[in-house]
Amino acid sequence: MSDRNDRTSGTRSTDRTPTGEIPREPYGVGPAYPSSHTQFIDEAPTRAGRYAAAEPAGTPTVGVPTASGAPRAAASGATGAAGDDPYYAPSAELTVSDGVRDVGMIFLGSSMTAGYGDPKGLGWVGRVVARTQHPDLDLTAYNLGVRGNTSGDVVARWNAECHPRWAGRGERRLVLSVGTNDLVSGLTMARSRLNLANVLDEATNAGIGVFVVGLTPTLDDELNRRIEALAEAQADVCARRGITYVDCYRPLATHDQWMADLAASPDRVHPGQAGYGLIAWLVLHNGWNDWLSLS
Repeated sequence: MSDRNDRTSGTRSTDRTPTGEIPREPYGVGPAYPSSHTQFIDEAPTRAGRYAAAEPAGTPTVGVPTASGAPRAAASGATGAAGDDPYYAPSAELTVSDGVRDVGMIFLGSSMTAGYGDPKGLGWVGRVVARTQHPDLDLTAYNLGVRGNTSGDVVARWNAECHPRWAGRGERRLVLSVGTNDLVSGLTMARSRLNLANVLDEATNAGIGVFVVGLTPTLDDELNRRIEALAEAQADVCARRGITYVDCYRPLATHDQWMADLAASPDRVHPGQAGYGLIAWLVLHNGWNDWLSLS
């Protein structure tokens, strides 16, 4: 990904740390994360810079929604660099109707999506849904997180499990978060990237609105290096398609309460109530209302 700027803190690429190092530029979207666990506030989440991950210079922007929420068409046959997944122009558009909208929203992923380990039983999905109530939104939400799933498992099951739940709904939405188990199970970066691209392309081609929630850090430094690399690859896949991607890795990798919550959990892998609240905060404050075309 090119031309990335720090939209959250205003840091320029020429700024240096006290040790003389040039800080790494962030990927994904979102404001600077608070230094301690934040509580949800009454105001509507801010509309952060949507699709902030930049496209490579000279390439078309694909599927970026207009003000109405429908994706813009892009030049057909456009492709990325050799070996990369192609830029994709969906053949159908997500339709956002006026008045009360009948929305079917599906959350698809693995144990973090399922909210495993949260004593409140809400996870980040339950908290996000609770904050997505709006007089113009008749929302039906489904959590299809399956513990242990890889991106390959999601590719295999998403059509069969999602489409029956969208039956009869006027507007179809998909929130996808998967990938850490790819690293644990030995999937290659290329295969993991392709799996994500396949789901995104099939969904957008069917006129389904997609939102991607990124990977979260662990207590394992070596695994974290691989998670960060995969998170950046996922951000690039989404940027090529104009799909909202929320970076959860970097904000949480340096967040004391996230790490403390992991350390206190029984398996030291899944967070508790505080950790899932942090993920929900990131989702809600990084283009969520904008993606849903809510004012």
